[in-house]
Amino acid sequence: MDAELSQRLTRLLDHVDHWLPPAPTPVDWNIHVAAIWQRHPLGGWLVPVPPRDALTLDDLLGIERQKLALIDNTRAFLQGHPANHALLWGSRGSGKSSIIRALLNSLAEEGLRLIQVDRHDLCSLPLLVEQLRHMPQRFVVYCDDLSFEGNDDAYKALKSVVDGALTGPPENVLLYATSNRRHLLPESMDDNSGSRLVGEELHHGDAVEEKISLSDRFGLWLGFHPFSQATYLEVCEHWVSHLGQPQDWNDTTKAEAVRFATLRGGRSGRTAWQFAAHWVGRKRLQEKR
Repeated sequence: MDAELSQRLTRLLDHVDHWLPPAPTPVDWNIHVAAIWQRHPLGGWLVPVPPRDALTLDDLLGIERQKLALIDNTRAFLQGHPANHALLWGSRGSGKSSIIRALLNSLAEEGLRLIQVDRHDLCSLPLLVEQLRHMPQRFVVYCDDLSFEGNDDAYKALKSVVDGALTGPPENVLLYATSNRRHLLPESMDDNSGSRLVGEELHHGDAVEEKISLSDRFGLWLGFHPFSQATYLEVCEHWVSHLGQPQDWNDTTKAEAVRFATLRGGRSGRTAWQFAAHWVGRKRLQEKR
């Protein structure tokens, strides 16, 4: 390469560097317990985030089975034992995302570190996982509200990281995902057209097999379902007391809580929190008048 060409390339690189966003300081995992993965055209980086709130696992009522299963799985992972990737699926507002936040608040001192990856950044997930492979910490990579459309190829990156690549995920990385869909991809009646009965066994067609292949790679499935009215009222009472108005829990409050859920279209942990915030906020305004 002659000197003139070398100088031109150097000037070009300097010009490109001028327009690239500056890389942030690497995350100090001794200080921070959570970060968000941000993708850019030349790769990606981690941006530390403070804890969103002080939510604890004890605050999450009505999902005891799911809590115990996820705690045991995560503790096994943190202690270097075999553990499964987890798919938390079910109805909206039922506690799927909240349990992840509470898990971090409860297990950060035991070594848990959490990295959130947005769905539109999933194509760069293999790059993130490789960056984490040789780090001493143990990470849960968290994908919230995950779902894909029929022509969406982003799920292939996730599928390969979970269980499909030659190298596989590193032993210090676990994937937790939440979704309203158990199989992550939309299903249609036409998908069953390729299914056939062989002897006494049902064999699914290629369309069905493809759509269940991703969720099948998560070894721990936890379903979250709408609350019964009794459980919903128990959660409402917890949050009303938590917000400082335990004396207000009576038959009138219960009736208002039921009416609130009816207007919202369902009973869930999110609805219970929203009712408590509405009720306590209104009561405190009335007390000041």
